[in-house]
Amino acid sequence: MGSVSSSSATSAPAFGELEAHRRELTAHCYRMLGSPFEAEDAVQDTLLRAWRSIDRFEGRSSVRSWLYRIATNVCLDMLDGRKRRARPMDLGPALAPIEANLQPFPDEDWVQPIPDTLVATDGDPADVIVGRESIRLAFVAALQHLPPRQRAALILCEVLQWKAAEAAELLGMTVAGVNSALQRARATLAERELSSSAAGARLEAADREILDRYVKAFERYDMDALAEVIHEDATQSMPPFSLWLEGRDDILSWFVGPGDGCRGSRLIPTANANGLPAFGQYKPDPDGGHMPWALHVVEMDHDGAVELTFFLDTATLFPLFGLPERLDG
Repeated sequence: MGSVSSSSATSAPAFGELEAHRRELTAHCYRMLGSPFEAEDAVQDTLLRAWRSIDRFEGRSSVRSWLYRIATNVCLDMLDGRKRRARPMDLGPALAPIEANLQPFPDEDWVQPIPDTLVATDGDPADVIVGRESIRLAFVAALQHLPPRQRAALILCEVLQWKAAEAAELLGMTVAGVNSALQRARATLAERELSSSAAGARLEAADREILDRYVKAFERYDMDALAEVIHEDATQSMPPFSLWLEGRDDILSWFVGPGDGCRGSRLIPTANANGLPAFGQYKPDPDGGHMPWALHVVEMDHDGAVELTFFLDTATLFPLFGLPERLDG
């Protein structure tokens, strides 16, 4: 039997050593697949495959690299022939804030949010920031535009900092092929004004004060107060509907028009989604209490909300984020 890694250890890794990599593997699979549920399935498959082949691990690479190799191939198998996931902004222009423009698409068409608790890792602060930025919704959605092997090459080399030769060996490509794939992938991200190393702003105390003002204004359904904390060019989307809105005026028109049923909602804070503040939104139930309506994700900058996303698939997302089924009383 070979060594565990390039270290002097000679015994095969225990299952606990494999399990210790679950969060970073989940982040990797999520970048590849765009779904936290598919990512968790891929990680389970990865760990199972690794455990079944543990006696054949020869230690020519670290356990971590070996697991990433398995996970990447699992994801490539899952992506074979599959339609890419998207965000509403990927499907067409912003439309008018009227109910007639609501067109639902199947849940499997959408990039889904993931709780930071499933992917956050400790370690060097710079690595933590890179990890958080590489699961941003916009970045993950942009990755889905890339062919699967091109996507894998970009993630391995740009996010995980693998050498091109290592990525080439994993993907069954030449080094020149990997470098060409990286060039094309970077061009695709640049078209969407994104990069694999772009850093978003962390919420400082002043930003949190603005977020708190937004939450209070939304719960009061105070349009004047909301106008003060939503950017003039902010966007809003509501998967599984393809409709998205651009501009504060259209957003507020939606709130008091087709979206007026959100009046009286409560926002319950939960784990960040993709590095962004997230809330369980509960609408008033005519029979009493509040019923689940959306995972309400808010992207902020130093001046206010720049993007509002209402993920309406509460049946799957609320349990994932540890939110109650309803609010009584």
